[in-house]
Amino acid sequence: MELDLSPKLAKKVYGDDGGSYHAWCPNELPMLRQGNIGAAKLALEKNGFAFPRYSDSSKVAYVLQGAGVAGIILPESEEKVIAIKKGDAIALPFGVITWWYNKDDTELVVLFMGDTSKGHKAGQFTDFFLTGANGIFTGFTTDFVKRAWDVDDDTAKALISNQNGKGVVKLDANVKMPEPKPDHRKGMALNCEEAPLDTDIKNAGNVVLLNTKNLPLVGQVGMGADLVRLEGNAMCSPGFSCDSALQVTYIVKGSGRLQVVGVDGKRVLETIVKAGNLLIVPRFFVVSKIADPDGLSWFSIITTPNPVFTHLAGSIGAWKAISPQVLQAAFKVPAETEKVFRSKRSNDAIFFPPPK
Repeated sequence: MELDLSPKLAKKVYGDDGGSYHAWCPNELPMLRQGNIGAAKLALEKNGFAFPRYSDSSKVAYVLQGAGVAGIILPESEEKVIAIKKGDAIALPFGVITWWYNKDDTELVVLFMGDTSKGHKAGQFTDFFLTGANGIFTGFTTDFVKRAWDVDDDTAKALISNQNGKGVVKLDANVKMPEPKPDHRKGMALNCEEAPLDTDIKNAGNVVLLNTKNLPLVGQVGMGADLVRLEGNAMCSPGFSCDSALQVTYIVKGSGRLQVVGVDGKRVLETIVKAGNLLIVPRFFVVSKIADPDGLSWFSIITTPNPVFTHLAGSIGAWKAISPQVLQAAFKVPAETEKVFRSKRSNDAIFFPPPK
């Protein structure tokens, strides 16, 4: 049975007028289950508040739209209250408790992608809420709550039953939430749209890598990430992850053509990708993309904190390292053809500008 690699959109799981939570289903995107990868999005309207929660999976969060405030509590640590905005990437290791709040008019949208290998369900995140109608307080009897938190009967009942929202609610405009502290951001978040570029090819594209050097917490998460931006009609070199990592890609902006080639040289996917699509490239499969005229941007997680890629075209392409005689024999072509092949793309690495 062939795997369905076609890109998919997220579906709503829950929400109210404060916002909503959407997730990709492993039944529709089988590679999620096979690769033990989860993916979801949180969208908060103005004054939307996502309750404190922890998850059964380590994740990387990426802010797709808007700005807001996030509370992050690492195990046995004090709360970090940080301002977040479009382009921010945040590493969320096991055991971290988070809450999210949007006080602006623009909708705040946060993408989550992570490893579900230790989770309750392969290919899906399971969140445990500290409060709300499905929070942990509702599961304990009043006498347990009274004794554990040393409160009276009325207080225990209020803690258990006052908040009847699930996951996300809209707060009154006069509710005062904690203000972000600039010093709390250090080491917690990296803005991929403002960070130094790791690769920048004129008229073609650029990439920012998220790894243990610029955000050490990704080492605890066990994943790296990157933000890639292709110019209009530019191409990303065919390449593959050479350290057995899976690449999970969310299309942030624009659209373009994508091809994936797998075992026995079989093209396993040829499709148009557009904003909102999620897709997973299996281990060692070769992928390439060509942007439409308006360009193409994507955010990916790679299931290793310091990923290594092999590119098959361009100035750093693997072909350049292979002996001419070997290429002639492998392709069964004369020396002249091999020379033409080798001479091309001598100045372009990874990204290629549109044909002139």
